Order: sequence, then C-alpha cells, then structure tokens
Amino acid sequence: MQTFAYHTPSSVADAARAAAQEDAKLIAGGQTLLQSMKLGLAAPSALVDLGQIAELKGIKVAGGTVTIGAGTTHAAVAASAEVQKAIPALAELAGHIGDRQVRNRGTLGGSLANNDPAACYPAAVLGLGATVHTNKRQLAAEDFFQGLYTTALEDGEIITAVSFPVPKKAGWQKFKQPASRFSLVGVFVSKGPAGVRVAVTGAGAGGVFRATGLEAKLAANWSAAALAGAAVSAADLNSDLHGSAEYRAALIPVLAARAVG
Repeated sequence: MQTFAYHTPSSVADAARAAAQEDAKLIAGGQTLLQSMKLGLAAPSALVDLGQIAELKGIKVAGGTVTIGAGTTHAAVAASAEVQKAIPALAELAGHIGDRQVRNRGTLGGSLANNDPAACYPAAVLGLGATVHTNKRQLAAEDFFQGLYTTALEDGEIITAVSFPVPKKAGWQKFKQPASRFSLVGVFVSKGPAGVRVAVTGAGAGGVFRATGLEAKLAANWSAAALAGAAVSAADLNSDLHGSAEYRAALIPVLAARAVG
C-alpha cells in the first residue's frame, strides 16, 4: 500500500479543512476505500478519518422525524430502541447489512457517500423520502443519488446526518448475494408523509431507483394483493453472473409484495 498522510480531526470543520487538500479522501468505516487502496484502485495523498468526530454520531427522534448522525454504525441503528419503535423496517435493514464486523464498522454516511448500486441504505433513504444533511446544505433523496457510485456531494463535502420522516407503514425485503450479502435485489416500501414510495437497490444499472408503477398500485390499494401479477421492465436493469436482468425484474414485485406484508 502506498504512503499517505493520516488526519484524525475532532470536528466537522477541522475535517473539511483537512479534506480540502489535493487528493485527500474522507474515510468513515473504511469498508470500501481501504479495500480499493489495497488493490491499487485508489491512491489518496491523505486520509481524513471521521471516526473521532462525536457530532457525527447519535440518533434522535422528534417531531415525526428520525435523525441519524452520519457516523452512526449500522449496528447502532439496528440496536436502537427508538428506531425500532419509529421505523422498524429501517432497524431491520441495518441489522442485516453485511456481517457483524461490517455492521460494527460501517456507517450510514459512508454507505451513502459511496453509493454502491447494491447497498441497502440508499433504498431506505429514497424509499422514505429522507433528507441528507451535509456541512454545506440539505439534499432531498432524489437529488442526492445521481448514478452508479455517484452522488451530488462536492469534493470535500461531508455528510453530517440523515433525517427520515416517520411513515405510517414501511417494509424491507432483501434477496441477498450469499457471499457478499449485498442486495441482489432489495426493496423498501413506505406509506407516509412522502406518499407511497417503492425504492429498489441491487437491480438498477444506474443504482437505486423508484418503481413508480408499483407505487401507483399501492397508492390505490396498500396490500400485497395489489401487486399480484405486477411486472417491472427488465430494461436498464443489471445482468451479471448472479442473475439476469429478467430475473431481477421478476424479483422486484415479489419482494415489494412481501415488504408490504
């Protein structure tokens, strides 16, 4: 592995200053970046470790909103009694990301910033109509995700928290790839302040997306029966050694129906 400077700021402001240097990279849990560096796919001149910044961690429920700090681990979200009560589907999702080591190292902000096309958290953020807060602005979910491993984040911009509106109903179903435990297809459904939403991860060639056809059916009748016989186009879906685009298309309405319950 190449040499690099290593910074451990204690505040978001300090982290932003350190991240401003040329070729510096922000690191949270390191689940993706460190592996990329080991493989020679990334060679930053400096790493800015966000792990010691207390203001990035924690969970708060108030005014019909669950706000989770970007540095909060998946394990902490899954174990939170507040999240389990307010948005059980979100706690369920967090509790089945990767394995125990990944859940205790990986963070909400790190997952969103990386925007892996098969990551679970993007489905919850888009599926609940959440807002992503950074050290510079607030971004609606639709504006944040912009394609494969691509987000609206600018160089050096730091995710500080995500606020999730508490839905009346929500559900999550994941058909995982056995080795990586990433979503071969994952579907998050919700009915609440942001309307009826169905967000799909693991299937889209461009990353997470909303299945608007399924949303229309559930808006008319929130039930698994409403999705009986529903179809999703295989166009623009992933096709790889784990499953064809047609296979993923067939899974989406099935998982959505199971998520509705």
